[in-house]
Amino acid sequence: MRKIVVIILLVIAIKGQAQNPNKLFGRDPLINLENFQKQRLYFGFFLGFNSYVFKIDYKTVSEDIQVKTTTGFNVGLVADLKLQEYIRLRFEPGLYYTQRNLHYPASYFPTTPTPSDMLREVNSTNLHFPILLKFLSLRTGNVRPYLLGGVSATLNLSSNSKSIDDNYEERFRMHPWTTNYEIGFGIDIFSEYFIFSPSIRGVFGINDELIRDNDPNSPWTGNIESMKTRAVFINFAFH
Repeated sequence: MRKIVVIILLVIAIKGQAQNPNKLFGRDPLINLENFQKQRLYFGFFLGFNSYVFKIDYKTVSEDIQVKTTTGFNVGLVADLKLQEYIRLRFEPGLYYTQRNLHYPASYFPTTPTPSDMLREVNSTNLHFPILLKFLSLRTGNVRPYLLGGVSATLNLSSNSKSIDDNYEERFRMHPWTTNYEIGFGIDIFSEYFIFSPSIRGVFGINDELIRDNDPNSPWTGNIESMKTRAVFINFAFH
């Protein structure tokens, strides 16, 4: 399904170029939307995929908790503000769905654990608010690569932070707000009617997200010094 969606997006983006391959990369290309990025402010939307994991630091040396990730889905809006010819300020509020499965070693438990004891499914519905600087290269025909970097804040709507139950009742809890820094790259492809902009970037959580269990010796949280988000976003923006 992911491959089908990506192929559809790419086909839409280059459909206007199909009859003349010189439009994109030719020696004398036909320039599309020549003055579009000279605007002070423009808007768009994005669709994409994500892959979240946790970076876990431990208080004492022990077997690692295995973090298994699944592919999530992103959707959101784009606002792009021109600061100067090659630098733009970009705001991309979005909704991100993801799931991370934590597999705990049997050695963490004082007695033989059940399969449900050793597994915690961490589902997250995140509202993500990044503020990014977009560093543009020179435009070559109808293609313009760029770099992205900035900071973000994330609100986890599925954090269970207000729950009085903890892992002993199979309730995994996290802090609702986290802060991150982000870095990535992408490419603007100018079609006849819009700009198609695929990008990829890494997200690195700054603060510890874990809420400890009430028992300080909990096998699920007792030996964790910090638990921080790491993620990869692949977005397809349309302007």
